[in-house]
Amino acid sequence: MSALLIPSRQRRRYVVLDRDGTIIVERHYLSDPQQIKLIPGATVGLREMMGMGLGLVVITNQSAIGRGFFDRMRLDLIHRHLREMLAHEGVQLTAIYFCPHVPEDNCPCRKPRLGLLEQAARELTFDPRISFVIGDKPCDIELGRGVGATTFLVRTGYGTQVDAEGVTTPDYIVDGLGDAARVIQHLL
Repeated sequence: MSALLIPSRQRRRYVVLDRDGTIIVERHYLSDPQQIKLIPGATVGLREMMGMGLGLVVITNQSAIGRGFFDRMRLDLIHRHLREMLAHEGVQLTAIYFCPHVPEDNCPCRKPRLGLLEQAARELTFDPRISFVIGDKPCDIELGRGVGATTFLVRTGYGTQVDAEGVTTPDYIVDGLGDAARVIQHLL
């Protein structure tokens, strides 16, 4: 997107995070806000990133909506509860973006496609090329690589399996968000 006109040095930098398996424990089509469990150590890493002045934005594929397992109102409840849990731990997300479509819809917003990241960059006025993209699946790494961001595969959620299979090439492989924060601190 060429609509980003603010010079990079004046824009806030962002960490673009996957939700399931990165911040919260992976659940098969999470549909109950009470089933949300934060990954141990995740909030420590997120607070450290915030302490560096970085914004935090979540981009997540939520095909359960497209599959009819639950509706957007239920997803809003899940995200509201997640934000409350994070706020209780001193973490504030700038925004959450989600794709409700199934893979067969071939939509431009489903990761690894760039639609949601480009939308976030426009709305929050950040340069995705100087962002950090963190997730536990190949689609997260491909999303980051698609815009030239620095990518991190976390060994939480599916990350350990993805790392062992060698199916993606992130810039960094880390155990969790705390380790990602320490690497980012050295990169800033």
